Amino acid sequence: MNLHQFAETHEVTNQPPSLDGTNLYRIDLPLQEWARRFGAGWADARIDAYGALAGGPLMEAGFLANQNKPVFASHDRYGHRIDLVEFHPAYHELMRTAVEHGLTSLPWTDPQSGAHVARAAMSYLHSQAEAGSGCPLTMTFASVPALRLQPDIAKQWLPKILATDYDPRNVGMAHKAGVTIGMAMTEKQGGTDVRANTTKAYPVGAAGPGQAYELVGHKWFCSAPMCDAFLTLAQTDKGLTCFLLPRHRPDDTRNQFYIQRLKDKLGNCSNASSEVEFRGALAWMIGEEGRGVPTIIEMVAMTRFDCMVGSSALMRQALTQASHHCAHRMVGGKLLSEQPLMQNVLADLALESEAALALSLRMGRALDHLDDTQEAKFARLVTAVGKYWICKRAPAMINEAAECMGGAGYVEDSILPRLYREAPVNSTWEGSGNVQCLDVLRALSKEPGVLDALFSELGDGHGDKRLAAHINQLHAAFKDTDDIQYRARQLTEDIALGLQARLLLEAGNASVSDAFIASRLGTAGRVYGTLPRGLDVEAIVARSTPQGF
Repeated sequence: MNLHQFAETHEVTNQPPSLDGTNLYRIDLPLQEWARRFGAGWADARIDAYGALAGGPLMEAGFLANQNKPVFASHDRYGHRIDLVEFHPAYHELMRTAVEHGLTSLPWTDPQSGAHVARAAMSYLHSQAEAGSGCPLTMTFASVPALRLQPDIAKQWLPKILATDYDPRNVGMAHKAGVTIGMAMTEKQGGTDVRANTTKAYPVGAAGPGQAYELVGHKWFCSAPMCDAFLTLAQTDKGLTCFLLPRHRPDDTRNQFYIQRLKDKLGNCSNASSEVEFRGALAWMIGEEGRGVPTIIEMVAMTRFDCMVGSSALMRQALTQASHHCAHRMVGGKLLSEQPLMQNVLADLALESEAALALSLRMGRALDHLDDTQEAKFARLVTAVGKYWICKRAPAMINEAAECMGGAGYVEDSILPRLYREAPVNSTWEGSGNVQCLDVLRALSKEPGVLDALFSELGDGHGDKRLAAHINQLHAAFKDTDDIQYRARQLTEDIALGLQARLLLEAGNASVSDAFIASRLGTAGRVYGTLPRGLDVEAIVARSTPQGF
């Protein structure tokens, strides 16, 4: 018997066509509509170009960067202490592409209406390809408002922070056209409670804002330790204060900044997170002495916004993979996407994804108009609301999307496992869920006008009785101040759902808004795929499924 005739045991059938090289912007109708709706239409070509990169070379680089994690080298081969973190070239490709396209600078260098929305849209695309590199990109972008509080330091650093040049060399700032910025806040004994930090700052000469200090202490989490400088907190005689600490001193010698080890994390694997010590590290005071938390909050507000965008992006990529798979996979002689129960699941996932995107880009519009009192107060509140709700929803949503693909969604080639591991970082970083919900209460109770801004945004229900009833319940909930901290998560969830419902309703796509309100403000089940009867699930699924394959 000639066994070679059996070498080919089967023909490959019933598999979806590859999405490799797909322009992620062109297959994302909700992103196109919401970006234009909130003022980024002028950047359409720019976002489209990034969509092509994200679905092509950056997607490939994302897999390589996660398969080849950063490696810490404490010493060189001669025994000299070097404190280097070495990255795969794919990571540098991701960073370089993002920096060159303005993901760290656009709203600051071109502050026209829609700039924050345009930059968020490109970040949304980038994070679908690879989310770990988003950490240093976000921190560099977000450092600008904090540094502007110290004009003399800002004058030195901002031109290079805002440059579209990426230079990963371990050399001083003077030798680079562009730099990146990291953060080092958390200490072992304090965690979120940064006021418990013990790192000390000692003036080198004159004391006060803009002056040089030497820092002694440790940081339990220093993210992206190969950045050129770090915003950090340390104690002075007047209390917790913000500092900018560069990796190199002005004379080009290494600063007394020592990496202890890299964290072995659940996800976020392409990005290096570390433990560090400051042994007399030279740093410059940023902002008022003893006012470190209000100073650093200028940065944190922007990083929390990027957590919203990043989680929305992870959900969108999970939805893209699941809906594309189901549009081409036959089961029982019928496409999965045509089967009623799968339509229920996919439509539910699509609603979650679009609502997250809508709230994130609405937040971007508020950042574009902070000179408007209403928008500024809206941004103050929704930074915490959106950070809590969107980041909290992502892991379960991605898990459900992976399940839509069966075993194919459980293997690394599909990207779903990486998305799932990545999702929890956004709900933990920059303040976990409880921190955000307590911040919501703080904003509503202690900052005049924020509660009024919320209800002004929600309106009267936009003609929908279900949304109107939800808003009335919110009014009643805030009048009842008994055990309000105990109820903070429920209140924050209700705010988020009300805002998302209002945005979808006002946008005018009845199939989407009706399904969202019926399920999120109604009596739907507790898992995805329990939408009520009578909804146009086919239209919802088609809206978020990649077309042309």
